[in-house]
Amino acid sequence: MPLAFGPTDRGILPDRMIAALTSSGGIITAVPLADDQIQPASLDLRLGEVAYRVRASFLPGPRASVAQRIDSLKLHEIALGDGAVLETGCVYIVPLLESLALPADLGAAANPKSSTGRLDVFTRVIADAARSFDRIDPGYHGPLYLEISPRTFPVLVREGSRLAQMRFHRGRDLVIGDDLTALHAQERLVDEEGADLVDGVAVGVDLAGFGPDALVGYRAKHHTGLIDVDRRARYEVGEYWEPLRANRSRTLILDPDEFYILASKQAVQVPPDYAAEMVPFDPLVGEFRVHYAGFFDPGFGVDEAGGGGSRAVLEVRSHEVPFIIEHGQTVGRLVYERMLAQPDQLYGEGIGSNYQAQGLKLSKHFRP
Repeated sequence: MPLAFGPTDRGILPDRMIAALTSSGGIITAVPLADDQIQPASLDLRLGEVAYRVRASFLPGPRASVAQRIDSLKLHEIALGDGAVLETGCVYIVPLLESLALPADLGAAANPKSSTGRLDVFTRVIADAARSFDRIDPGYHGPLYLEISPRTFPVLVREGSRLAQMRFHRGRDLVIGDDLTALHAQERLVDEEGADLVDGVAVGVDLAGFGPDALVGYRAKHHTGLIDVDRRARYEVGEYWEPLRANRSRTLILDPDEFYILASKQAVQVPPDYAAEMVPFDPLVGEFRVHYAGFFDPGFGVDEAGGGGSRAVLEVRSHEVPFIIEHGQTVGRLVYERMLAQPDQLYGEGIGSNYQAQGLKLSKHFRP
């Protein structure tokens, strides 16, 4: 049976509704879903059997399919099968194992998974006739593709690897203005007095340092070995990352085209009836980009799911010029949106979540 909604129902679909959408044919899978593929408020997307190296990134536009654009732009075809290496500085398009036949009142949005962003692997979902990346119009029927561009580390992927995730929504129900102020008063979304709640919860960067070594973050090394995206706790941190420590001025100069892992000054949480997304605090500030992987699931950081307040880990890349950031400087905003219903399982609540109760933490691929 298809999902049924009331005329005023708006918000993000929780896990059981994503399962129902799959059962009713709204999500079509070439291979049955894995048991852990549905998250509290999203669906992990899996790579298909082939990757196409293309000359450049693209959007198909309203009169073309992605397959047509691949045919005109592809340089090489790579069978993923049991594994293939995607090199840095290249752009690949991979058909996904999931496609969509959405009802007219449901749309979708995609984002890299947290572990993907922390490896500096740039990904975007593309749909046929799309005018933008990572956004799927209500009622879309068709295949899905993932653009992949490793920026720092070459990565080993295979059919079934999960680099991106997708949320499904009926309309939008953002929590803004007085509603956000009231939610913060009730739930304490961020552990900071006088929190800035304009256009979302302001998130600053921590440059005071963690632990006895005053660690503030990591800068990625160049010319490293590859990383198998499906292997956990396999790689030594020192072979891939340079640790960064606090200085007296509690500042950090971001060098052009370097990649950094930092952490938020504030501990944040996402109540069970809400989901959140990290967005740039000001699109006019173009000197750096923060947070490639922006989805925060219901239960992130909450006590009942084992969080106790969790830092937001920030994936940061500077652009054309060196740029100095200071301790506490606002680098992003956490925008909250209501769920259509509370999920059956919260983030971190016995579902193998990797980053609950996190401080400054690299991706799951590195040994603690």
